[in-house]
Amino acid sequence: MPDGGKLALRTREATGLNSIYWPPPARKKKARSKGDSAPANGGVLGIGKQTIRDQINGQINARSRGIADIVRPPNKKEKLIDFGMSKLPYHPQWVRRGTRFDAELGDPLRFGSAPVAKDAFALIGSQPAADSVVYARLLTAMDSASAKKGDAVEARITQPLLSPGRKLILPEGTRLAGVVVAARRARWFHRGGQLRFTFQRIDLPAQAARPPAPVRTEATLEAAESGGKVPVKVDSEGGVKAAESKTRFIAPLISWMIANRGADNDAGRHAVTGGADANVGGRTLGGGSGFGLLGAAAAQSSRYVGTAFGFYGLAWSVYTNVIARGGEVQFAKNAVIEIKFGTRTPPARQ
Repeated sequence: MPDGGKLALRTREATGLNSIYWPPPARKKKARSKGDSAPANGGVLGIGKQTIRDQINGQINARSRGIADIVRPPNKKEKLIDFGMSKLPYHPQWVRRGTRFDAELGDPLRFGSAPVAKDAFALIGSQPAADSVVYARLLTAMDSASAKKGDAVEARITQPLLSPGRKLILPEGTRLAGVVVAARRARWFHRGGQLRFTFQRIDLPAQAARPPAPVRTEATLEAAESGGKVPVKVDSEGGVKAAESKTRFIAPLISWMIANRGADNDAGRHAVTGGADANVGGRTLGGGSGFGLLGAAAAQSSRYVGTAFGFYGLAWSVYTNVIARGGEVQFAKNAVIEIKFGTRTPPARQ
């Protein structure tokens, strides 16, 4: 603490999230002309920009099988070793440095007290204004593959909601209760799962200034942090859909080029380097496309093995990127979400 004191932390176990934290690089300050003001990068705008960057980086890493994740951030040597070990048929389990974890506090942290004006609590427990947004964490794990219409949903507000006059409306710890109104699991040909839930009741915490009483409301999802393997997209009506990137079609094209290269055994063209069976590079690529490092090594035994592995990799790439089921909408417990109060106005149809 600023005064030199320390607070002990006790947390419960939690699983690692599907993301890695990288310290932001130092940015050079640009010279500003007199009278210019700094752009606002905080709040929802800043979160939106960071979310877009994370999704772009995630798509790049997914299509390059982690290579971009190795060459860009620090600790490249460690990432290179991890990438190589992950391609082996058998390898030890490990947790990468920088892996994010959500840990629940076992005991509350007390930071003391501060004087507050009496009228600051005049609006506590009142109906939030339309378009008010609060940050919260889901208390209910959700998955579009198993969710059903009518399932209960709960969330806890993590930051107090204040009025424009800086009066407290909803304190931190307020619970929001709702239900699932629509759910559809992922379907074939990469049609992603869908989920929609709304909140209808506000429960103030027991330590609120005024006696807690449920408040009826109408609130929907504004933004969310995905806990699944694919990013999610929140539409204008609060529905969530697993976002399927169009760049996935690049992988089958690359696999087709590799398979074609592995099957390239033109005797006349390879005679200079040792005959029709001298296509070492093609065999290696074909074997690696099908079975990773193990396949690349096995492909050296015969050009037919490399060709077979290459076309197996092509078939698997077409299945996983074109034919297979799409991603599910998945929210783990404690997933970060933004909730917007007030009924949604559907966009006007052209």
